[in-house]
Amino acid sequence: MTIRVALAEPRDASYDILIGRGLLADLPALAKAACSAGRYAVITDSHVAKLYGESVVARLRDATLQVQLFEFPAGEWNKTRETWATLSDRMLAAQFGRDSAVIALGGGVVGDLAGFVAATYLRGIPCIQVPTTLLAMIDSSIGGKAGVDVPAGKNLLGAFHQPRLVVADLDVLGSLPPPQLAAGMAEAVKHGVIADRRYFDALEQEHGAVTARDAGALERVVRRSVEIKAEVVAADEREAGRRAILNFGHTVAHAIEATTKFATLHGEAVAIGMAYEARLAEALGIAEPGTADGVQRLLERYDLPLDLPESATVDDLVAAMQLDKKAREGTVRFALPQAIGRMYADGKGWTVAAPEDVVRDVLGTRGRRA
Repeated sequence: MTIRVALAEPRDASYDILIGRGLLADLPALAKAACSAGRYAVITDSHVAKLYGESVVARLRDATLQVQLFEFPAGEWNKTRETWATLSDRMLAAQFGRDSAVIALGGGVVGDLAGFVAATYLRGIPCIQVPTTLLAMIDSSIGGKAGVDVPAGKNLLGAFHQPRLVVADLDVLGSLPPPQLAAGMAEAVKHGVIADRRYFDALEQEHGAVTARDAGALERVVRRSVEIKAEVVAADEREAGRRAILNFGHTVAHAIEATTKFATLHGEAVAIGMAYEARLAEALGIAEPGTADGVQRLLERYDLPLDLPESATVDDLVAAMQLDKKAREGTVRFALPQAIGRMYADGKGWTVAAPEDVVRDVLGTRGRRA
C-alpha cells in the first residue's frame, strides 16, 4: 500500500509512505529508487540495532550498497545536541560526502535525531525514514519534523526536513512491548479526535483485535492514521495553519516530559495531555459536553494513563508550557477539539489562548473520569 504526501511547494519534496509486510527485505531496492546515494548512514539506537540494525546493514551490503551503521544509546534522554554532534562528527570522520544519505531506523527518537542529522549535515542530505514502532509509523516519521530536546523543553531545536521515503514494515510491530504498542495507539486516538469520528469509533470497536495484534486490525490502524497525518501535513508543511491540530494533547504532554525528565513514554504523555486538554476545551466552552469523557473512555480501553505523574506539579507544568513552541507573547496556546472528529478554529487560527487560572484549575483536578 502506498500513500503519497503531496507537498505543494516544492513539488520535488513530495514522497511516498509504503505500508506492508516484509518491506525490510526490499529496503535496498527501495532506498536506491528513492534516493540513490554513494553511501548510506544507517542511524539507529542501541535497542533497535540488536533487533534489526545488523540485518538491515547486511541486506544493503548484499545489494552492493556502501553502508555504515551509526548507533547511539537508546532513550529519549539521549535525543540531545550532544548526541547529534557525536553522530555528525562520526560521519565526518568516516568521510561521508554530500552524495550520501541517512536511513533512520527506529522509533520516534531515532527518526527525530537522524532526521536532524540529515537536515544539517553538509547543509542537508537526503533521509529515508524506516519506523520500527507504531507511534513512529503513524506519526513522527511523517511530516519532516526533526530535532532534539534541550533542558528548556522538548524539540525546541530542529528543522523541517522531509524524508525521501517512509517504509513502514508491519512485521516489526511483533517485537513491540505492550506499553509501546499502547503508546502508539495514543496517537491513533488523537487522529480520530482531530479528524475522523468514524475512525475514533472503529478504534473502540477493534480494541480487542488491536491489543491482540491482529494483522488486519493493525494494518487498518496504520493505514487510516497515516492517511490523516499525510493529508494534514501535505496541506500545511511548515505548521503555518491547520497542521497545528496535530498538537492536540501535546502542550501538556511536552510539559510532562520536560518536568519528569522523559520518565514517561511520549505516547503515554500524549494520552494524559489529551485527557486534560479535552477537559480544558469543555471548561472554556469550546467542546461539546461529553467530549472529554469520550476521549478518556477510549484511552482507558487501551490501558493508557489519564492522570498527571505525581512528580509533575502544576507550577512546574505551567512554567514548562511557557516555553512551548505554540506560546505567543507569554500566553500558552492549545489545539482543542470542538467535538470528537472536529477541531476548533476561530477564523484566525487553529490554536486557542487559555487563561492561566483556567489551565491551573484543570491541571489541579484528576484526569480520570469520576
